[in-house]
Amino acid sequence: MIPLLLILACAGDDSTPTDGPETADTGTPGDGSLSDPLSMPAEPTLETDAFNSAEACQSCHPDQYSEWRTSMHAYAMVDPLFQRLVELRQADLAGREDRFCVQCHSAIGVRGGEVSPGFSFDALSPVVMEGITCESCHKVSGVERDYNSGHVLDPDGPMRSTTANGSTFHESEADGVFAGSEFCGACHDVIEVSGLDLERPYREWRESPSAEEGVTCQDCHMPTVVRAPADNVAPREVRQHRFVGVDVPLIDGWITPEEEQDLRANIQQLLSTSAALRLDAPPEVPHGQTVDVVVTVENKIPAHNLPTGSTFLRQVWVELVATDGAGNVLFVTGDLDDNGDLRDYWSDLDPYGDHDLISLSSNFVDPVGSPTLFSWVASEHTSGAISPLYERSWTLFVPTELATNPTVTIEARLRFRALPPYLLRMVGMTNEIAKLEIYDLASESLTVGLLPPQ
Repeated sequence: MIPLLLILACAGDDSTPTDGPETADTGTPGDGSLSDPLSMPAEPTLETDAFNSAEACQSCHPDQYSEWRTSMHAYAMVDPLFQRLVELRQADLAGREDRFCVQCHSAIGVRGGEVSPGFSFDALSPVVMEGITCESCHKVSGVERDYNSGHVLDPDGPMRSTTANGSTFHESEADGVFAGSEFCGACHDVIEVSGLDLERPYREWRESPSAEEGVTCQDCHMPTVVRAPADNVAPREVRQHRFVGVDVPLIDGWITPEEEQDLRANIQQLLSTSAALRLDAPPEVPHGQTVDVVVTVENKIPAHNLPTGSTFLRQVWVELVATDGAGNVLFVTGDLDDNGDLRDYWSDLDPYGDHDLISLSSNFVDPVGSPTLFSWVASEHTSGAISPLYERSWTLFVPTELATNPTVTIEARLRFRALPPYLLRMVGMTNEIAKLEIYDLASESLTVGLLPPQ
């Protein structure tokens, strides 16, 4: 993949073309910081005060505003974990790549020049801190590329969506680009400066059964509802603006307890049909021999991998516990240490203590082969994700020497967590760890009989 520094994706101005390549922004600012002519221009290509706050949209679009306000799009710039990771990158790279992560989280702020090398979140204007606000999407006039903030913003143009609303308050225009998955991919697919693939849900979708059937990202993450698209407009089928994924805001009070409960219920519903788990083992084995248990995980999502997106943060793993009829634990994998972490490399209490751990997550390693959490340090990104509608199997070996009862019960769960506790501890957010919920995607159990020793 071509590193971002070498991409000449579009002209320097977001809304009007230049006279040609010779006058295009070359993306080389005088301070030597990372630049891109479309998403991180050397000089501002728009003015941030040309964009309205989401609150200006609320009076005519109260339902859409209410949904957006509780979404991760509204949370994108105030997320304390995101801010701390950006600040770590700032410190490590002396500000040279300060705009890289923010180019999607606030395209308005980066293209408007407020987010510049050495910037502080505290100094940004309210509309920039709104993150992916209403006009971040509805002022898009096209998609120049399908990753790394590939939208073309047109602050002087009409409000665009799948249909024209017939509004008397502002000009509106129908644009088919809003109906396609590429619109989402333009920010949700991310390529590191080094060329390393970080997130690729859109490319996964392009190769998926959903793409073949014409099912888009919006069909799942923006389901339709019949209601008025705006005040004084007749009800019709419109898309919801919750953009439900798998994250819950970590800031207390950002959403109400009732809204958080509803969000968690929506996440559980989204995850409930995402996977299947199957266990296979012989019905009987002689006492003292191992039970060979085949664990199969199926990705039932037709649109993208399991997991997808920020797979280097997402945790998907198998917990399996084998006990005899007397309740003695014979074997366990996928359990958590006393800090709530999996017993892998990142466990402070038992690093690499779980030799049988089945994980679908991804990992970074640095140039000398050591694990790292930070993409800007990584030279390799390895993924354990499963492709859409595919399955993968592993074999675990359950010992039976210590069984005091002639039956062995094996119980397994496929578990998901959006963020690992060790990451929050690393950035000083220990109080927020209590907000991390583990969801069970699937479960299965079986019983194996123990025969007298041979």
